[in-house]
Amino acid sequence: MKKFLTILGFLFSVAAFAQTSDAVVGALKEGSAVKFTSYFSNDVDVKLPQQNEMKNLTKSNAAGLIQSFFEKNQVTGFELISPPRELNGTTYVAGILKSNAHEYSITVMLKSTGNDMAVITVRIS
Repeated sequence: MKKFLTILGFLFSVAAFAQTSDAVVGALKEGSAVKFTSYFSNDVDVKLPQQNEMKNLTKSNAAGLIQSFFEKNQVTGFELISPPRELNGTTYVAGILKSNAHEYSITVMLKSTGNDMAVITVRIS
């Protein structure tokens, strides 16, 4: 019984992680910075084109940067280039962020925060 409960707990946690990464992908496909940034951790690393990486930004500062980037570049959608990958409790999502004028590579890293996943890194190039 103990083994069964352990397996069941693991399956629920994997399902929760998959739901969060799916929700992040969905927000990016919609081009919704507000929905995307709602999954941010309390501390987020952000790398934008032609800028140095900014580490340990507060959730609100990181969200402001991403929302500004989405508005300035008129982000319209996202194309997933490979299925999300999980390694040691971190999930990686990679794809192409589409705007009216350009396409940008984007990598998003999500980490377990208790019973949920949260975005800890956003790299756009």
